[in-house]
Amino acid sequence: MFKTFSMELGGRTLSVDVGRVSAQANGAAFMHYGDTTVLSTATASEKPRDGIDFFPLSVEYEEKMYSVGKIPGGFNKREGKASENAVLTSRVIDRPMRPLFPKDYRNDVTLNNLVMSVDPACRPEIVAMLGAAIATCISDIPFDGPCAMTQMGLVDGEFIVNPSQEQWDNGDLQLTVASTSQKVIMIEAGANEIPEAKMIEAIYMAHDVNQTIIAFINQIVAECGKQKHSYVSCAIPAEMFEEMKKIVTPEQMEEAVFTDVKQVREENIRKVTEQMEEAFAGNEEYLAVLGEAIYQYQKKTVRKMILKDKKRPDGRAIDQIRPLAAEVDIVPRVHGSAMFTRGQTQICNICTLAPLSEIQKIDGLDANITSKRYMHHYNFPSYSVGETKVSRGPGRREIGHGALAEKALVPVLPSEEEFPYAIRTVSETFESNGSTSMASTCSSCLSLMAAGVPIKKMVAGISCGLVTGDTDDDFVLLTDIQGLEDFFGDMDFKVTGTKDGITAIQMDIKIHGLTRPIVEGAIARCREARFFIMDTCMTPAIAAPREQLSALAPKIIQMTIDPEKIGEVIGQRGKTINMIIEETGVKIDIDDDGHVFICGIDQAGMDKAAQIIHSIVDPVEVGKIYEGKVVRIMNFGAFVALAPNKDGLIHISKLAKERVEKVEDVVNIGDTVRVKVLEVGPMGKISLSLKDVEQ
Repeated sequence: MFKTFSMELGGRTLSVDVGRVSAQANGAAFMHYGDTTVLSTATASEKPRDGIDFFPLSVEYEEKMYSVGKIPGGFNKREGKASENAVLTSRVIDRPMRPLFPKDYRNDVTLNNLVMSVDPACRPEIVAMLGAAIATCISDIPFDGPCAMTQMGLVDGEFIVNPSQEQWDNGDLQLTVASTSQKVIMIEAGANEIPEAKMIEAIYMAHDVNQTIIAFINQIVAECGKQKHSYVSCAIPAEMFEEMKKIVTPEQMEEAVFTDVKQVREENIRKVTEQMEEAFAGNEEYLAVLGEAIYQYQKKTVRKMILKDKKRPDGRAIDQIRPLAAEVDIVPRVHGSAMFTRGQTQICNICTLAPLSEIQKIDGLDANITSKRYMHHYNFPSYSVGETKVSRGPGRREIGHGALAEKALVPVLPSEEEFPYAIRTVSETFESNGSTSMASTCSSCLSLMAAGVPIKKMVAGISCGLVTGDTDDDFVLLTDIQGLEDFFGDMDFKVTGTKDGITAIQMDIKIHGLTRPIVEGAIARCREARFFIMDTCMTPAIAAPREQLSALAPKIIQMTIDPEKIGEVIGQRGKTINMIIEETGVKIDIDDDGHVFICGIDQAGMDKAAQIIHSIVDPVEVGKIYEGKVVRIMNFGAFVALAPNKDGLIHISKLAKERVEKVEDVVNIGDTVRVKVLEVGPMGKISLSLKDVEQ
């Protein structure tokens, strides 16, 4: 026996079937929004996983190509690893829900979202977000929900609740907000330079919508929710902390953690750990959780000093940014490079330009997005944090950080018509101590300008942290958080933008929500900080995009031809275009609309290729002088190729002003000659003259 619950959301009906499918999962919600169908399930292990000091939550978002009537591309013909969109969607579901599970819970939990049908008017991502929350709330898994998520678009100045895929792709705002019944718990945004006040309006409009969804979820839980199961708590015993304070006093711990050099702090904590291990040598229970206990001791120490004394670990004021440095052209032979340093966070970004044929093809559920012209990739090697680990490719964190920096810069990129290039920027993390994604935004902006990409405005990014007390009014905002403040604090609020508005936001928290004063204060603090970074660091390094591309970057000539003549340029089985490429050493791309892109390093070769293409598609003009090659000789004259598959005849009487007895007396096969067009006949026959041209 199953029940169906429905509500109106954004002008469409959202319905949830409970008890219809997946009865063996702890919780399952069969979601329908328009014709979009997603199965969301929540499952948990019966026992905690041994030997871990974190909550093992896994969130999966499975894109099935059958949901849009496609068979996957490639040889395997089945879905492979998760797409970038699937990874980012999983992260957006994970981030608001993770803090709502008990902090001492160590059972494995998996939230799985299976996209089974996609209606372009109802984006599957938002359906999965709501489905994961509902499945968890009605399950027996401990969870301090409910929570809800809403997406906001902005089209022609009007906000749209849960926009369609087309409105999402083409609007000025892509905002996702998650809330509990009291507070905002997650913000993710990409925006076309939205002013701060407008962004805050959109956030709280979404928050209000979330309240109606939470009321709907409460109704489902009241009728179908299971009683939450008990679990083995992995909390550190309170008496252990008292014993630890006798070994290392709070004053000694404060002295150990309060330094602006990460390596010094780690060495201090290593010594503290050795003291604790020696003192607890005979207590297996305490030794088993010592690592987590020391972490908690550090956390309590740092939070107390920040909250009560406004003292940060490295001695900075709460609104002070770490020392900044920026430089361009640090890597030779690439198209553009820049390095941005903020304290002990250092990113080197390299920009590469290529013809549009090098854009990334996307095989996904969104029929509107089949390719991506700008790609930002982020790498985080273990040496950047002084560790050793085998690199096995980018994980979800790397993909997420790259996508955030990419989102930050897309609004200021030139259009394809203005700048017909595919663009890739790669951020290499040289050193990390907090907010490398924001350093990546700054360094990629600088490398784009160094490469000569005519971006419209400079973009910078910064992160704001938070430490909260016992009441909503008791909090401290921290500008430019370092790693320790991120680990021990309550929030990582990243904002990127120009001086005219916000281009991206990513907000993560570890508590049960933020009040409006905190959200508004963080956005304002980030605005001041990014202005400071642009004015004092980035502009002195490079104030504007270079007017010329690097000599090593490919040059592109763009021209437009009649689409009906594309076949003439390509030739039978590509013979003509391959001949042009071989002769000139360029790369040629032609789209279905007749846009031709000639790409190369040698300008002379590019000009020659353009000239050949013009000679193919442009009509032959009577009276105009052309240059061509003699390709055939008859006793009555010589045939000259003006263009591939376009020959004209020089009659023997037109070879010279004096009488010519034999054609070979004047020209031979392979000679390049300049000729004048005398006539173009009704059937396209071209009559040429050599004697009427001054040789």
